Amino acid sequence: MSEPQPSAELKALDRLVGTWTVTGRAEGTVRYEWMPGRFFLSQHVELTQFGKPVTGLEVIGNLRPFGEPTGADVVSRYYDSMGNTFDYVYELTGDKLTIWAGAKGSPAYFEGTFNADGTTMTGDWVYPGGGGYASTMTLQHRP
Repeated sequence: MSEPQPSAELKALDRLVGTWTVTGRAEGTVRYEWMPGRFFLSQHVELTQFGKPVTGLEVIGNLRPFGEPTGADVVSRYYDSMGNTFDYVYELTGDKLTIWAGAKGSPAYFEGTFNADGTTMTGDWVYPGGGGYASTMTLQHRP
């Protein structure tokens, strides 16, 4: 039996690793880093949204419950300083990153595109009934 390996879909998110400046309705910084083993990518969030500071931690990876095969989707759970938890599904195809709120195919999602050198991602958060907003991430530092 071979040792498990991180999925190709998860490995593709390597281009997020680093510290990014976020602008749009939520502003501040986010930092992505691999946990040892590279099975999980963590995101550390320090933003201001709606005039309030929001800090959070998101853990992104493929689910592999005890005794079960690895799940196909790259999923996450986000925890913030307001007591919220949010679940997401990540998909990176070429230069386009889609993050669905809840299940894949949800009507609430983010869709962003990396520029040619991967130092900027511009996109939109889309919510059912409106209320979405544009967001840009600009790379500050890559380890």
